[in-house]
Amino acid sequence: MTKKPNERSRARSAARLAAVQALYQQEMEGTKMPRLLDEFHQHRLGATIEDVEYAAAEVEFFDDLVMGVDARRDEIDAAIGGKLASGWSLDRLDKPMRQILRAGTYELIARIDVPTATVISEYVDVADAFYDKREKGFVNGLLDGVARAVRS
Repeated sequence: MTKKPNERSRARSAARLAAVQALYQQEMEGTKMPRLLDEFHQHRLGATIEDVEYAAAEVEFFDDLVMGVDARRDEIDAAIGGKLASGWSLDRLDKPMRQILRAGTYELIARIDVPTATVISEYVDVADAFYDKREKGFVNGLLDGVARAVRS
């Protein structure tokens, strides 16, 4: 059975948010990739935790985002670093912001099947789960700059 377009969109949105959370956990705890993916597959994606129901995520898309960021981190970090203001480095950004930008940049580089506007809009929405308006504008501007560099 194929998913309807809006169901697929919601499942991908959930996968993006979960990927950012997984990448954050990996950076904070150093969780190895197989264990990290298994933990999210078994206990997070589509689960109810502390009365919060997590949306069902497109698992293959989630896996691609998490493993893709992990495999191409140097390339991704260089693309992000090239768009930061003079004097700023990726290390100066807080950990959730780094993961949002990494996942979004990975999608812009590697997932040409996803339209640029969709990638940017989706990660601005992910940023909304963590930040206020100013940070959402930062995500929008930085990913737009990356998109111009990698998709032109």
